[in-house]
Amino acid sequence: MKNLLDITHTLEHCQVSPAVPTHSVAAGLGAIEGVVMEIIITFALVYTVYATAADPKKGSLGTIAPLAIGLIVGANILAAGPFSGGSMNPARSFGPAVAAGDFSGHWVYWVGPLIGGGLAGLIYGNVFMSSSEHVPLASDF
Repeated sequence: MKNLLDITHTLEHCQVSPAVPTHSVAAGLGAIEGVVMEIIITFALVYTVYATAADPKKGSLGTIAPLAIGLIVGANILAAGPFSGGSMNPARSFGPAVAAGDFSGHWVYWVGPLIGGGLAGLIYGNVFMSSSEHVPLASDF
């Protein structure tokens, strides 16, 4: 009985709160490496979205868009997860940072995806989608 009282007394004074996992760059890597990793994986994701879902000239390739996008998201997480967390989306990192109240190094997850997504959009839009004639989408009819 004494042991039970000791355990109860100990537990009354413990304040345990669950840890909120946040993204952070792996130990041994700098913030610049994290930004470069986020640029690369976000570029790959946005490029895949443009190539399979957004390009009006894609033809029947659009039918595999969900599979291709899902595969690139999974591959990006597997490749970048151990190094930068594989965020690819500022909102994906912002929510846990707010919940944990820890914004240290959080700029990496804004700068990287914004640069990577912007570059992919500019490159795909200007190189592959640049045509003088308008290709009507199914929703244009």
